[in-house]
Amino acid sequence: MSMAGNLRKVAGLGAVGGLRKVARLARRRTRVDLSHPARSPLGSAVVNCVTYQDGVRVGGGDLVRAIERVRRSGEGFVWLGLNEPTQQEFAGIAELLDLHPLAVEDAVEAHQRPKLERYGDTLFAVLKTVCYVEHKELTATSEVVNTGEIMVFLGADFVVTVRHGRHGSLGPLREELEAVPHQLTKGPAAVLHAIADRVVDEYLSVTDAMQADIDQVETDVFTENGARLDPGRIYQLKRELLELKRAVVPLDRPVQELATRPIRGIAPEIQAYFRDVSDHLQRAIEQIAAFDELLNSILQAHLAQVSVAQNEDMRKITAWASLIAVPTMVTGMYGMNFDHMPELRWKFGYPLVLGVIAVACLVLYRGFKRNGWL
Repeated sequence: MSMAGNLRKVAGLGAVGGLRKVARLARRRTRVDLSHPARSPLGSAVVNCVTYQDGVRVGGGDLVRAIERVRRSGEGFVWLGLNEPTQQEFAGIAELLDLHPLAVEDAVEAHQRPKLERYGDTLFAVLKTVCYVEHKELTATSEVVNTGEIMVFLGADFVVTVRHGRHGSLGPLREELEAVPHQLTKGPAAVLHAIADRVVDEYLSVTDAMQADIDQVETDVFTENGARLDPGRIYQLKRELLELKRAVVPLDRPVQELATRPIRGIAPEIQAYFRDVSDHLQRAIEQIAAFDELLNSILQAHLAQVSVAQNEDMRKITAWASLIAVPTMVTGMYGMNFDHMPELRWKFGYPLVLGVIAVACLVLYRGFKRNGWL
């Protein structure tokens, strides 16, 4: 059955209850244009509210009117975009679209793991967004990866996206989708695919950018003064890589479900697109695993270099201590207060002792130098 047929079926089944709720809220709420946050009673969290039919943008503004129009016609869907809404700002939307309280709480509070859950007829997805933080030089406190979140409520005739974080704007994505109407004709699932595809592509962009930082650290470690490299740089990269890993790896299971399991609201033709997203995600996961192993190897190599440098320092200290021990021993012997000692009264005794000390020190120095101790 086509997506339009599914929408008509859902609209028919829920016509009595759904339209009554819409009508009740319509009477109770003032008609406003939700595309203008400053005039919206929902607050500045509303980014946009647009209706699509046959893949074409046909209107926007008031959410109540848009949902009422879509459910009466049984065609199209509404895409509502929010940015960091509060519980109060989300309450009216949740009541209108019959969103589950647990999902609403997750969307408002954020800080969730990537996941995919179903609440009745609504699919709820959480995706972690990432971006690479540009920096002139990597230090022990440099921020390399910044994360955010996108929550998606997917129904038969609506998509609600909730964004948290300073990046991951969906405005450009909306424009790209509107440029290919045939994709939007596949319904709300097409929006979820486009968001997942964009998020995963950003994962690959961040891993490519981190590759340069890891290469630089690796080069610095294996230079002549690599043992003096600040290990905090390596640990910082590992911490940032761990943050990236927490965002990327848990998304594997939800994407696999979207790509392979029959899910109500996700048409088979859309699942083929999710399989492509899954392939890209696997590449990102493999890169992160490789980076983790490489950083462990770099850290171990750095610690080994530090150990070697310490051994070299100890050998140098030992060699110089041995050189100093020779004159110390000789002069110590002749510093004893005895009347009868060899060469005490001899005219050439003093030059002879100096010569013996010099020769002994020279022999030791050449021996240590030949063996690489000095």
